Amino acid sequence: MLQKDNLIFGLILGFLAPVLGFAAYYLIKFRLFTVKEFFEVLIMQKSLISGIISICLFSDAVVFTLYINKHKDKTAAGIFIATCIYAIIALGFKWLA
Repeated sequence: MLQKDNLIFGLILGFLAPVLGFAAYYLIKFRLFTVKEFFEVLIMQKSLISGIISICLFSDAVVFTLYINKHKDKTAAGIFIATCIYAIIALGFKWLA
């Protein structure tokens, strides 16, 4: 399944990897908080959101690099598109928060 070279598959991976990165970030940095408390902190301090999104995009960079090295260019393009969309969202939070 991970050997596909498909734009849609890349988009799915590109949108899913930062979610997994976000979960990992929560478990590493905020494990003492409940998930509800963690989201309450994010709502109160909106400036944290853009930073966390940026850190979570690192997981996209890892997946993107793996697919580029495997010469799965269509999948890598989908991952790149998803990363750009996430980056635009992060910038929006940065400018609006």
